Amino acid sequence: MNPREVAAVLAYLGHLDPRTMRTDTGEARDQIAQWHELLGDVPFTTEHGWDVRKAIKAHVLASPYPILPVDVARQWRTYRRDRLARHTDPTPVADPDDPAAWRAELLGTRHAVAAGATAPATHRQLTSGAPRPGIEERLAAIGSCIPPAVRAELAKYRPARAAREAAIAAGGPDTLSVRCEWCHAVEGEPCRSRRVGLDGNARGNAPRATPHPSRIDLVVAARTQQVAA
Repeated sequence: MNPREVAAVLAYLGHLDPRTMRTDTGEARDQIAQWHELLGDVPFTTEHGWDVRKAIKAHVLASPYPILPVDVARQWRTYRRDRLARHTDPTPVADPDDPAAWRAELLGTRHAVAAGATAPATHRQLTSGAPRPGIEERLAAIGSCIPPAVRAELAKYRPARAAREAAIAAGGPDTLSVRCEWCHAVEGEPCRSRRVGLDGNARGNAPRATPHPSRIDLVVAARTQQVAA
């Protein structure tokens, strides 16, 4: 901001918080000089979200103390850090065999993003955050996000899941929908091969391709009760 913009900011601040107003010409000049010294590299507004008036208003609403120029400068730094944290460097168009041009383009893009002149390239947001609305309905409509050919190739590496999917596709019950009382496998997890040693403790923990018979009995009983209800 230049001195004229700083003066406009102080006039706006005096309208919101009369305690900061300076009626004496000399004091007003010193106040403008002080604020300009600390906010000379802070823009008045940017194209992407920053407005110094919004920052001042937020401080006045949140704090009982008069705002200082360092408070505005700190908010601007927070704004810059947040934008850079949401930015992923795009591949420069410069010749990769020219390190100086490559680096200059990267730094120029980062500076434009931090200064609010360019929107962040938010490639990370493609795989972060909550699922998009309607994703469950779309998956239910297409059946699975894994192509059938890929699923067939994966079957030999996950036999328990393959057996479960085959049983469900054939119209049978989901044998992993209940907890196994024998090996204590939780819902959705395959059963474990466990043996009882001479000391009475269970031994072994290898996953089984098929569930224990007692688990199958529990699933069948639960399904029978649902049908009867």
